[in-house]
Amino acid sequence: QVQLVESGGGLVQAGDSLRLSCVVSGRTASTYNMAWFRQAPGKEREFVAGINVLGGSIRYADSVKGRFTISRSNTELYLQMNGLKPDDTAVYYCAARQLSIDVRTREYTFWGQGTQVTVSS
Repeated sequence: QVQLVESGGGLVQAGDSLRLSCVVSGRTASTYNMAWFRQAPGKEREFVAGINVLGGSIRYADSVKGRFTISRSNTELYLQMNGLKPDDTAVYYCAARQLSIDVRTREYTFWGQGTQVTVSS
């Protein structure tokens, strides 16, 4: 079992930066591949970025490439978000799965409760 708790969201202006964190706990937490997803009001949850166990394989959604950076330690997952845009407004979730990084929401076993990011124009 893996427990995920996100933090770091908030209200910022366009162009600002935020760093999200996700504390990962559980006996085998360090063996899971991790990802960030987001869900805007009225939209489906979408993949943002993913990172494998050792951090050597990283994948980003096209919409955040060059602006967001995912990283991890054994106990935390991070998402550094620079150059934020109003379109980045969403609830951000971290997720974990034991198989390789996948962009599909249904492939992830464990989820956090989410943290709200709001970007004003």
